[in-house]
Amino acid sequence: MDQPHRFPIIDDRLVLQSVSRALDVLEGFAAAPGPKSLGEIAQAAGINKSAAQRIGQTLLGRGYLEQMDNGNLRLGRMLLDRSFDYLRSNTLIERAMPVLMDLRKASGERIDLSLFDAAHDNLSTVYAFRLQSKRETFYATLSGRRQPTFATSGGRACLALLPDETVHDILERSDMTPLTPRTTVTVEGVFEKVREARENGYAFASEEALLGELALAAAIQGPDGTPVGAVHIAGSLSEWTIEDFHRSFAPLAMGAAAALSG
Repeated sequence: MDQPHRFPIIDDRLVLQSVSRALDVLEGFAAAPGPKSLGEIAQAAGINKSAAQRIGQTLLGRGYLEQMDNGNLRLGRMLLDRSFDYLRSNTLIERAMPVLMDLRKASGERIDLSLFDAAHDNLSTVYAFRLQSKRETFYATLSGRRQPTFATSGGRACLALLPDETVHDILERSDMTPLTPRTTVTVEGVFEKVREARENGYAFASEEALLGELALAAAIQGPDGTPVGAVHIAGSLSEWTIEDFHRSFAPLAMGAAAALSG
């Protein structure tokens, strides 16, 4: 099973600044991914307009940016190729596919696989695989969406496998901006949710990531017992009571996570 990368120790002397700036340009589209002028790209990436023009032309020529009729640039389709390469190279995702398909059939609800991202210092998780249910928001259907660890059931399920001091360190460094008015945004409050996840074997969140949504998740463990990701089941408050949701889906999520662990 693929293991998460530990937070890397970088030798700054070996960093290619030109490559770093090119990645800054691509990442500059994250907050507002629509088309941008060179000036907007420069501002988002923290570089001057001349550098934005050179990098933009390079990425345009390789297909990682595309040009609009008005000259503005937007993200290019070649980024989908690299996403495809990652997804097909990750053995956990490959192994999880049939398990999650069966879970979707058994539950009738949305099923997600998230990855615990140690490469980003465990402050976030990223959704690698998502199976829709009958009702969805657009963002809830997309792989690659990143969410803060503290606010999601999958993130809390992963935190439950870590020592208390590690959990506190992650929470203290987290930007606890609420995702909804119901999001728990105190270290003490989130830590209580983590303790509940340890006792129950899964984590639960009600309307903390999306209003009207119930979600529970069980952590997937690597061979050494550390968290590598989580299996999520998400449903609607309009169709489920909290008690029925727990009773119906917690055993399924834990069984799927256990099948993918080790």
